[in-house]
Amino acid sequence: MSMLEVKDLSIHFGGVKAVQNVSFAIDPGIVYSVIGPNGAGKTTLFNLITGVYKPSAGEIRLDGEAIHGRSPNELARRGVARTFQNLQICMNMSARENVMVGAHLRLDRNLLKAALHLPGLRKRDAELRDEAAELMRFVGLEQYVEARADAMSYGLLKRLEIARALAMKPRLIFLDEPAAGLNPKETIEVDQLVRKIADAGVTVVLVEHDMKMVMNLSDRILVLNYGKKLAEGTGEEIRRNPDVIAAYLGAHA
Repeated sequence: MSMLEVKDLSIHFGGVKAVQNVSFAIDPGIVYSVIGPNGAGKTTLFNLITGVYKPSAGEIRLDGEAIHGRSPNELARRGVARTFQNLQICMNMSARENVMVGAHLRLDRNLLKAALHLPGLRKRDAELRDEAAELMRFVGLEQYVEARADAMSYGLLKRLEIARALAMKPRLIFLDEPAAGLNPKETIEVDQLVRKIADAGVTVVLVEHDMKMVMNLSDRILVLNYGKKLAEGTGEEIRRNPDVIAAYLGAHA
């Protein structure tokens, strides 16, 4: 059974049909990319699946269970994490603290325990600090554990945001343009990190405009155009699809 199933998904904003009758399925353990021209509906699709928007029509199922209309918090508890196009970093916190924020759903939120500073809570806090440091090593930021976020470069913050999403211990992670605004060296580093995440057993759904990165990483690719599904297949199938070439990749792709 597929991990994620999307069937006839649609959302309308007034008279604008942002996503129209889109269907696809994602198997566990793969890198699945969503591409298309600007305004094709890629981020809107992410917002629908991760609970930011409620669909006008259609179904979303995770492990066979309907999740459309569920809140982002509910989905996070079910192992769904995401990053955003624009950085969502707490600049007045340290890098480690930003990663720890991602683990908030696993924290003991008993207010009495927190107020009394009980030993169990202090022990869990210490464990989370260690987990955050380990995740920063995983994404290649081990030398920035104690750095303030506002002292880090844009490229480093992109990886920090991924580390924070991984702190939720997701089974399924949505990465919205993780290489946007990065230089070639930073893009290669993110490319390698995405593959590392997938190799660790986390299913990755990727929106990205860097076609070299998409073709290098993706097990399957979904192409959107004007909110509709234009094509789906392997990288080679997408590269050779004449409709995709006309709509997005360009005549010399």
